[in-house]
Amino acid sequence: MNRFLNYLLVLVPIFSYAQDFTKSMEIIREAETKAALNKMFQRVNMNTGNYDVTYHRLELNVDPSQAFISGDVTTYFEAKENLSEVTFELTQNMVVSEVLQRGNPLSFVQNSEDEVVIALNQVQNVGVLDSLTISYSGNPVSSGFGSFEQNTHNGDPIIWTLSEPYGAKGWWPCKQDLIDKIDSIDIYITTPVNNPSNEEYVAVANGLEQSQTIIGTNKTTHFKHQYPIPAYLVAIAVTNYSVYSHTVENNGNPFEIVNYVYPENLASAQASTPVTVDIMDLFSNLFQEYPYASEKYGHAQFGWGGGMEHTTVSFMGSFGRGLIAHELAHQWFGDKVTCGSWKDIWLNEGFATYLSGLVVENLDGNNSFINWKNSLNNSITSQNGGAVYLTDSDTLNIGRIFSSRLSYNKGAMVTHMLRKKVGDANFFQGMQNYLNDSNLSYGYAKTEDYKQIMETTSGQDLTEFFSDWVYNQGYPSYSIEWHQPSTDQIRVSISQTQSHSSVSYFEAPVPIRVIGTSGGVLDLVLNNTVNNEMFLREVTFPVDNIIFDPEKDIISRYNTVTLGIKDVDLDIQFNIYPNPTKQSITISKPENITVNKINVYNTIGQLLFTTPWSSQLDFSSLSTGLFFLQIHTNKGIINKSVLKN
Repeated sequence: MNRFLNYLLVLVPIFSYAQDFTKSMEIIREAETKAALNKMFQRVNMNTGNYDVTYHRLELNVDPSQAFISGDVTTYFEAKENLSEVTFELTQNMVVSEVLQRGNPLSFVQNSEDEVVIALNQVQNVGVLDSLTISYSGNPVSSGFGSFEQNTHNGDPIIWTLSEPYGAKGWWPCKQDLIDKIDSIDIYITTPVNNPSNEEYVAVANGLEQSQTIIGTNKTTHFKHQYPIPAYLVAIAVTNYSVYSHTVENNGNPFEIVNYVYPENLASAQASTPVTVDIMDLFSNLFQEYPYASEKYGHAQFGWGGGMEHTTVSFMGSFGRGLIAHELAHQWFGDKVTCGSWKDIWLNEGFATYLSGLVVENLDGNNSFINWKNSLNNSITSQNGGAVYLTDSDTLNIGRIFSSRLSYNKGAMVTHMLRKKVGDANFFQGMQNYLNDSNLSYGYAKTEDYKQIMETTSGQDLTEFFSDWVYNQGYPSYSIEWHQPSTDQIRVSISQTQSHSSVSYFEAPVPIRVIGTSGGVLDLVLNNTVNNEMFLREVTFPVDNIIFDPEKDIISRYNTVTLGIKDVDLDIQFNIYPNPTKQSITISKPENITVNKINVYNTIGQLLFTTPWSSQLDFSSLSTGLFFLQIHTNKGIINKSVLKN
């Protein structure tokens, strides 16, 4: 310890793992960006806000070999004001042939605003529940990635839908207001029994399959979903699927994970999907029972490289573990509780990304989890700015909304940092409370809702944390200076700079690992709240080194660790007298040494005052006790102690 030591912390990922993770996350991000792209050019229909949807029955006729759909959609709706007409959304190319209410035809108009405006035969008073049935047909518009896709795989026809989140009107008459989830739905899908190769068609939809009925050359498959669901998460798919299941024991209340995969991919899918049970068990144990356990969870393969978290059945372009974990996580965070605006997208994507990290932590071990966090940190700090929470102008930029660096990666790491700040017990209890809150459960949430719940659960004021890490931009760079003034103590000083001016100081619990010369190890967490804060901690061994953030728990970059004394001889040349003192002290130093400043700390590491160089320091205003001087020189930092009687 008689040499000046300067330790630059270098993050060393396992590059193959980091590259695999980065590639996987980019596929997910690009897929979800494309899924939401149509929304950026849509607007909320103000003419559908005067009623609440309680139930839909979709009776659909499709042939996977044709880009065409027909059917009847029956809707139960409650009037929020006295209604003489009611408006549904449906694209203009879909033709409505009839609207019936209790067997009586209603007049209607389809307009250029993609609306079906229906005149009621009598006024429906506020609070009254009624229903009507719309019959329609048409060739849904698709542009290669649309709400209704007719295509082939291995030469076999397939149709599938993806409506995120204003595309449902492209293939069925609906209401797409994101503050009005449908209470329950029944979906009846009628298809030919077999495809042109005489292989059986299999239909997929949300909820639990109730029946399959064959009449002549047609088959009708009935699904029932009895949980609140927005229109954009209603989905169907039909092709010659191979079907197999995994059983989740669910503490004695088992349910099935049903996998619908292309026959040509059956063997590889069967090798990849069993891990879904392990992931399901993990999420259920950490958070709560799978929200739709009374129905099913499922995977349905479709013609796209990413995934989409349709309620109870995720549509999957592949079956990698990361994608399986991410889409399954959305069943809790995105489907059960949905972000209330684009500004709050991290409540969906940051949480789902973090849950995929929890899979790494729990299934692969801590070393892999450290590498996973390291990969996120490298991505986050690759640029100096950027916040988790979006501004109004950000919401006009689809690339910013679905930024892998900010909405996914930084959102996930901020979630992890919150876990470290409040502790595991409070964190997981808070996440459970968030999912179960009566105002949010099967509804929508904003960032402030989440903050309030985590504050109530932990008993901590998280205003500063959310201000620094969620609402504002950038990351800190830490400078750690340490010294062992005696055999049983270590003194640590923490300072930081910020990559962006929006944050004056990132408050955070700072973890360090103290390494002894003979192999001793001590992990400490220092609650750092101000710049140049000093901490005094007990040790039981001679210290050789300190490692900053050994588990990679903090978003940061360009960190250094420095031993505060260049050599022992320099320390000896600084003398303080009288010591103990009652009033003031005198400091003597070599003439060739320049002192820049002196910091004075108490025994709990609080900075009491800072002064430029002076050979005389007045201690008369301080109470009796032990104090520490941190003397900053052109040769290093000298640490001295003073006892006041």
